[in-house]
Amino acid sequence: TRRQAYAWCREFLAGSWKLIGPEEFGIGPVSGGLSNLLFKCTLPEHVLSVGDEPRQVLLRVYGAILQTGCPEGMGGPGGSDGRCPQGVDSLVLESVMFAILAERALGPRLYGVFPQGRLEQFIPSRRLRTEDLRDPDISGEIAVKMSRFHGMVMPFNKEPKWLFGTMEWYLKQIAELTFSEEEQLKKFNHLKTYNLQEEMKNLRELLEATPSPVVFCHNDVQEGNILLLAGHEASSSDKLMLIDFEYSSYNYRWVWGLAGGVGGPGGVSAHPPILPRGFDIGNHFCEWVYNYTHGAWPFFKASPENYPSRQQQLHFIRHYLSEDSGRRGDTTHEEQAALEEEMLTEVNRFALASHFFWGLWSILQAKISTINFGYLVSAPGR
Repeated sequence: TRRQAYAWCREFLAGSWKLIGPEEFGIGPVSGGLSNLLFKCTLPEHVLSVGDEPRQVLLRVYGAILQTGCPEGMGGPGGSDGRCPQGVDSLVLESVMFAILAERALGPRLYGVFPQGRLEQFIPSRRLRTEDLRDPDISGEIAVKMSRFHGMVMPFNKEPKWLFGTMEWYLKQIAELTFSEEEQLKKFNHLKTYNLQEEMKNLRELLEATPSPVVFCHNDVQEGNILLLAGHEASSSDKLMLIDFEYSSYNYRWVWGLAGGVGGPGGVSAHPPILPRGFDIGNHFCEWVYNYTHGAWPFFKASPENYPSRQQQLHFIRHYLSEDSGRRGDTTHEEQAALEEEMLTEVNRFALASHFFWGLWSILQAKISTINFGYLVSAPGR
């Protein structure tokens, strides 16, 4: 990784990066990714900048599920029906999306992109902790940022096929999985008794009966994908930045949120996922429950009692709607109250889709991921 990272930085960043030798090249791991491997790359202090090249960058190396090719008939390199969540097409689209978000000051700058990953702006910050999500100020700003994200018009296909198209693809892959390790096989066989196909059928029927606007979603707004910017901690607003957009797409406004990712699957092969807003918000509420910094196996801790209460959900929804008011126009008090109740139902129904989505994702990750994490422990809880 070090040799390849050095080559990428020389090729894409140029300037002083081309003047240093491999022994002077600084690289260290950055925690926080379950889909990707993250590294901080730095110039040595004694080397002066030649131009405006960055002195430190974030290297993101895509995880296995984002680099896996599509099987025949599922879009991408092996097919063209646009349902495969993997492959070259989705990575190209994610890079386009990342660059657009950077231009709109909604995400880090993009310095380089290649088949195995990309080079991003390194932003002095810390990722939020799970307990931070319950802070009213932070929760309110996340809601505003998400609403702003949902209001963007992006140059992508706007048909909301991503969620169930991706889950159908996951189920197909799961049906072909085998595990050689006895303990993994035991857990996997238990998961198969859940009749996942029937569960998805019931879920689809429920969500088809649940109105939710189709918007551009992040699909993975969890604490690890939200930065608290250094020097902005005391700011009343604009102290947070959403990152990690590999699961972003048009969705029911309530499907994947920032999709992309704790990291989930990549965007639909032919277009990024378009989703209902309900998934994005419901998925975020689910993340209040999970702490991914737990230091012992299975390297996460689930606390269902931390799922946001009705009042906490309303606090989030009201901030979300306050940012959305310009797109909706004026509403009476009665109309506002009715909208809030409708959104409560919408979001919590789509939270079920979030659990099912990440449950399937976890099963696949257990087979292909090199990251040490209890994926098959996580899946049944979802």
